[in-house]
Amino acid sequence: MYIKEVTLEGFKSYATRTVVPGFDPFFNAITGLNGSGKSNILDSICFVLGITNLQQVRAANLQELVYKQGQAGITKATVSIVFDNSDRARSPLGYEAHSELTVTRQIVVGGRNKYLINGRLAQPSQVQNLFHSVQLNVNNPHFLIMQGRITKVLNMKPPEILSMLEEAAGTRMYETKKEAALKTLEKKQSKVDEINKLLDHEILPALDKLRRERTQYMQWANGNADLDRLKRFCVAFEFVQAERIRDSAVCEVEQVKAKISHVDDDTRKMQAAIQEMETQVSKLTAEKEASMGGEVKTLSNQVDALSQDVVREVSILDNQKDNLDTENENAKKIVSNIEDMKQSVKDRECAIRNAEEGAADLKKRAEELSQSLNEYETQYQGVLAGKSSGNEEKCLEDQLGDAKRAVGSAETELEQFENKNTPL
Repeated sequence: MYIKEVTLEGFKSYATRTVVPGFDPFFNAITGLNGSGKSNILDSICFVLGITNLQQVRAANLQELVYKQGQAGITKATVSIVFDNSDRARSPLGYEAHSELTVTRQIVVGGRNKYLINGRLAQPSQVQNLFHSVQLNVNNPHFLIMQGRITKVLNMKPPEILSMLEEAAGTRMYETKKEAALKTLEKKQSKVDEINKLLDHEILPALDKLRRERTQYMQWANGNADLDRLKRFCVAFEFVQAERIRDSAVCEVEQVKAKISHVDDDTRKMQAAIQEMETQVSKLTAEKEASMGGEVKTLSNQVDALSQDVVREVSILDNQKDNLDTENENAKKIVSNIEDMKQSVKDRECAIRNAEEGAADLKKRAEELSQSLNEYETQYQGVLAGKSSGNEEKCLEDQLGDAKRAVGSAETELEQFENKNTPL
């Protein structure tokens, strides 16, 4: 890529639009009288290429690049450069499809400056990237050799000229960057050494310790998980056992309820049978009394006679009671002793059991007397029927006498028992 044409308008000494065509691809020289504006053409090229050191183009600010600084009615400066871009191998990145590139820079007095690439507005960074891609850097101090420096350059020694050429070609920049990079690498290497030392002495031991702790924690966590799992198994087992016990208990309760129900049924049946038997007994008793008729009346008379004998015996007992008055005092002493003994629950329970046993004995004797009376009744029935002889009648009278004595004795014992066991 090389310059084909330069167009200036309002730039420095070029007030009107001026076109400078016919540039050669390899070498160009601008000649003319002093003051004809030869240097301004080079300044315009540097202006488009984006020079930042305005002293190189003999200006203090951008406004000085406008024709007479805008005092002649011209308020803007515009420079356009047409570059030949037919060599695709050396084309800027992104512009390989364009055969020509027109880069324009314009400044306005008191305003902003702008760039155009092929007529389209562009940012300054885009223009800089475009020229950097083809190694055009006007900000390099050796890229431009301005007036007054020709003699100095000619007197340079070969190493200085080589250094200048390297800087002009852009290779010096890479050497500088290389040296800076090496210094940065040394600094970074020292930092890396410090980091390695820190790793070896502090971080790696800490990591090893953390790894061991992590291993121990994982072992603890696994053991804790196993423990929780076993606990859950134990709880589940206990729950299942409890359910089994509950089910068995429910079954046993149901069986007991069934047995109770069965016993209740049997009890009701037995009560019904007892009630039926009592009804039958009552009916048989009534039938018996109805069938016996006058015999009962005769027996009743005999019982009355026996009762009179009992009354006589009772009178005898009354006389004997008088003899027992002396014994009452002793009985009172016994009663006081009994009151003292009441404080003992155990003695009272023994007394109750003794009373129950005495009542049982009396009940037993009453049953025996009832049985004897039944036998006497049977014998009376035989006598009334005329089936007994004189001897039998005598025996019967003896037996009646014995019965009277037995009745008297039973009444005496009963009275004594009542006196002894009467609660105070």
